[in-house]
Amino acid sequence: MTSAEQRSKARTLWLKAATSDEFVFLRACLHAPFEMAALLPSGKDLSREIAGLVDPNVDGSVVELGPGTGAITAALVARGIAPERLILIELNPAFCALLRTRYPSARIIGADAFTAPAIIKTLDVSPLAAAVSFLPLYGRTPASRQKLLLDLLLLGRPGAPFIQATYFPRSPIPIDRALIQASSSRRIWRNLVPAVVWTYRLASTN
Repeated sequence: MTSAEQRSKARTLWLKAATSDEFVFLRACLHAPFEMAALLPSGKDLSREIAGLVDPNVDGSVVELGPGTGAITAALVARGIAPERLILIELNPAFCALLRTRYPSARIIGADAFTAPAIIKTLDVSPLAAAVSFLPLYGRTPASRQKLLLDLLLLGRPGAPFIQATYFPRSPIPIDRALIQASSSRRIWRNLVPAVVWTYRLASTN
């Protein structure tokens, strides 16, 4: 291989690395570390665990809060959720641009995920089939976390889940047992950082 061919190969490899999801994610994390829930995109096992809790046969939109580069989004599509059913709310402009190239039929909205309930109301798409999230919730007050959860659950169909991934074993959202039913997955070890998936639903009024 000539030196020119070696330079061309090196440039190709560098460009591939510089446009990878991991590189885009790390660059965004360095730019705004407190807005990120993770240092790298969710692993396939974690993404499949989250997507597996969404029933593709239930009518309605699926809201994803903080989709990042779209690892969980891809798992939702593989699960059978049509991209046009997806509402992706992402604050980072670079992630929004990437998601628009990958899922042009999805609704991709550049906004703070905590404004999601108000956004959903303006779109007039409820009742929702599900909401999924890997937001860095601990940067917000417990009251605001619970309000986000309840507001989105109230916009969902009866029994619709709010699914939240976290690195911590305890629920990142305060649970008022009179209002919320909650359960957690096994710890998912095959992830860059082992994670747990929490599922919340409105408590039955029966």
